[in-house]
Amino acid sequence: MVKQKPHVETSIHAYAAQCENCWKWRIIPTQEEYEDIRSRVLDEPFVCSMKTDVSCEDPADIEYDATRTWALDKPNIPKTPVGFKRGLILRKDYSKLDAHYITPSGTKVRAPTHVENYLKAHPELVGISLSDFSFMTPRIAEDTIPEGVERKISSSRKKIKFSEKHESKADSEYQ
Repeated sequence: MVKQKPHVETSIHAYAAQCENCWKWRIIPTQEEYEDIRSRVLDEPFVCSMKTDVSCEDPADIEYDATRTWALDKPNIPKTPVGFKRGLILRKDYSKLDAHYITPSGTKVRAPTHVENYLKAHPELVGISLSDFSFMTPRIAEDTIPEGVERKISSSRKKIKFSEKHESKADSEYQ
């Protein structure tokens, strides 16, 4: 029986990197290549010429616009260790993405403590440590969220709105 690779749920359908020189977006063909670029982008910024037969003179591969929802990653997140797969799931209200990893045995881990427990239970995974994993998630670009998506307002945002409402009322009473 052939062991199948575990299926990784993800809301990400394309990977792109922005050229430091011309600011054009370039499609990165695989998650692995994208993670490699992202893991060292502060030390080695992405430029168009890193892709075969591509230069800043060529048109962008993809345009930043609201035809799709964009999630913008933070730089220098470590590459996913060999044998593991990283997945990101977009919440229904588009408020954020949730990160998880699929282990070599097919187990889904959703938090650093789960990774730590998995690594302790699998001492054969030599050279892999908790610092090789990141549950940091990309930021959803607000201007690319589809119209009509019902957004939940967090309690902290409600407090800000409540505070702003009462401040403006108080300001108008004293003018």
